[in-house]
Amino acid sequence: MSESTDGRRRSVPAGTYRLQVTADFTLDDAASVAGYLADLGVTHAYSSPLLRSAAGSTHGYDTVDHAHIDEPRGGRAGLDRFVAALHSSGLGLVLDLVPNHMGVSDPAESGWWWDLLQHGRDSAHADAFDVDWDFGGGRIRIPVLGSADDVSKLEVVGHELHYYDNRFPIAPGTGQGTPQEVHDRQHYELVDWRRADDQLNYRRFFAINTLAGLRVEDPEVFRATHALVVELVENGSVDALRIDHPDGLADPKGYLERLAEATGDRWTVVEKILEPGEELPASWKTAGTTGYDALAEVDDVLVDPAGEAAITALDTELAGAPVDYAQLVHDCKREVTDGMLGSEVARLHRIVGELPGVPAEQVTEGLAELLASFPVYRSYLPDGREHLDETVAAVKRRRPDLTAAVEALHPLLGTAGTELATRFEQTSGPVMAKGVEDSAYYRWARFVALNEVGGDPARFGTTVAQFHAAQQHRAEVKPASMTTLSTHDTKRSEDVRARLAVLAEQPTEWAQLVRRLLDRHPLTDRSLAHLVWQNLVGAWPLSRERAHAYVEKAAREAGTSTTWTNPVQEFEDQLHALVDAAYDDATTHAEIEEFVARIAPFGYSNSLSQKLLQLAMPGVPDVYQGTELWDFSLVDPDNRRPVDYARRRELLARLDEGWVPPVDETGAAKLLVVSRVLRHRRDHPEAFAGYTALEATGAAADSVVAFDRGGVVAVATRLPVRLAATGWGDTALQLPTGAWRDLLTGARVVSAAGGAPLTEVLAQLPVALLVRD
Repeated sequence: MSESTDGRRRSVPAGTYRLQVTADFTLDDAASVAGYLADLGVTHAYSSPLLRSAAGSTHGYDTVDHAHIDEPRGGRAGLDRFVAALHSSGLGLVLDLVPNHMGVSDPAESGWWWDLLQHGRDSAHADAFDVDWDFGGGRIRIPVLGSADDVSKLEVVGHELHYYDNRFPIAPGTGQGTPQEVHDRQHYELVDWRRADDQLNYRRFFAINTLAGLRVEDPEVFRATHALVVELVENGSVDALRIDHPDGLADPKGYLERLAEATGDRWTVVEKILEPGEELPASWKTAGTTGYDALAEVDDVLVDPAGEAAITALDTELAGAPVDYAQLVHDCKREVTDGMLGSEVARLHRIVGELPGVPAEQVTEGLAELLASFPVYRSYLPDGREHLDETVAAVKRRRPDLTAAVEALHPLLGTAGTELATRFEQTSGPVMAKGVEDSAYYRWARFVALNEVGGDPARFGTTVAQFHAAQQHRAEVKPASMTTLSTHDTKRSEDVRARLAVLAEQPTEWAQLVRRLLDRHPLTDRSLAHLVWQNLVGAWPLSRERAHAYVEKAAREAGTSTTWTNPVQEFEDQLHALVDAAYDDATTHAEIEEFVARIAPFGYSNSLSQKLLQLAMPGVPDVYQGTELWDFSLVDPDNRRPVDYARRRELLARLDEGWVPPVDETGAAKLLVVSRVLRHRRDHPEAFAGYTALEATGAAADSVVAFDRGGVVAVATRLPVRLAATGWGDTALQLPTGAWRDLLTGARVVSAAGGAPLTEVLAQLPVALLVRD
């Protein structure tokens, strides 16, 4: 490998490509696409977690052994072949790490967890897990029983205790007597699964009982869980890192400092969800986030704020009253504090103990209200202290009856580094995620294109000036932060959102269609029906099976008419009948087909624009697997389907022969945009070192967003429906004077004193990537 290529691998990536490595798409499969990724223009493959995970894991975020590469994914030998293929193509590797938790669904798979259950506090790995031993009489509560009576169904098999297919260790010298007597002597207690909501005594990832929290703040735990990763960095296999869920860690800042020291300050990004306007702590040793904040900036500038009133009126009509989104978020978060994360709130209360003059129930209520009212995912004291102060004031206004409780809690929660303050910070993030992303986003169906991770559904679009201000800030503060439009966790893929953005420009037509559909196929939960119809139209055409799987998940996540733990069969039958009608009712099917055919071209325009903006804006652009062509995926697991790389290679080869494709259903136009921007970023990084907003003049000036990165100009169409009605007319882009060439089409345009006419700049495509000719 040449020195220059090796240097490219080791520096900040110019572009990354996310691969979901699984038992069905192994490391050898990933190796087979290395040449294609190099041709596409990225400098680094970006892999999902690769350490040994729970049997059958499709995502890898449930590590069971930090010392080995997952064998079903290819094992260490497969990783070595993958890395060799990357290096031979001049590419590096970004690896996804999961420091916050590990998988414990099968204790026998996780040696650490097995040892903990067998030896309790005396386990060599007791310090690795976050267990409140004093609560529960020194025993870890494992919520696996169908009911409390199921203790009678336990069996002793050799040196193990079995409950159906679940296996647990038996402590030395405790295997005598009945299975129930043996169970009573263990360092763990098998309990009814329903007790997980309020009686668990170990930290979890969110409310997933089979993902146990790790204490990587302990230097020994950090060393043990990161030894293999550090080895892979040192031997050149891994060049950069992505850190999963830093908000779960007791000390994210300390963790990142330790990681940077251990890995030689490699480019590292964190999966941190920033609320609009929120900043990463400046002291963190990280290049930035994984890009959800950038996703929101790009999406929002393509949504027409003029559609808000009509879209909101439809939502009010369907909901039966105006929806107060802030109140909805609060109420959803309270359902979480009072339900699935009740164990975490109870643990906070145990740490607080008694507060003089404050009844115990008010302490719990005060903690729950503070968690439900916290405006961001979490603070990192002393960073973010202002969020706690604002939240205390807000709770006192909302609940004056809790004034004494929250005033007493305020100084305790605001003291950095204490167990209480740290655990509150570790809890507020899961409350936000489960209450907002996995609940409120499914309940408020006003305009689901905005219901995306890192976004704000209440903010209906932004102006071009606001977009430019955000990018100038990004260039100044976190120029090497990742940008993205789709991930394995987004609620809808980028092209679904791009098509749905068109509805803001055609709100009347959309409302008329929705009313007809609801009249013909009534559903008792009309807001959910609105959400379903938006997603079907956004992803159409999709298979019946995909549609049914999506609506079941959406309905149960919303939790308004059916739930995961208590499915309401009658309602779900009605919901599935609605989906079937989209395929089987001739009138309904025809209306959907006609409406989608009408808005799809405008959706294509939005897709190309958002992709160009994301790839060319400040930051390190990531392309999620398969999204270099149109990708109309919904929430997981729909967005983790196999990718047809043979088709992508074929289209890329045609583009490289000089073909300028039409904007049609093949998606080749998107592949053209992706490959040309990525290649130019890779080959000419100096052309992407600045940021200057470019103005337009003329009647359609509001339909373009353009900027100069310092040698290359990105030009993108916005509000394409409005533009179709007027055309560009006399609208001109204020390019510096002289000749320019479009890297997408090869077309040559000249900018004179009045600028470059957009009828020429965007004559073939709704986007352009211009360089000096």
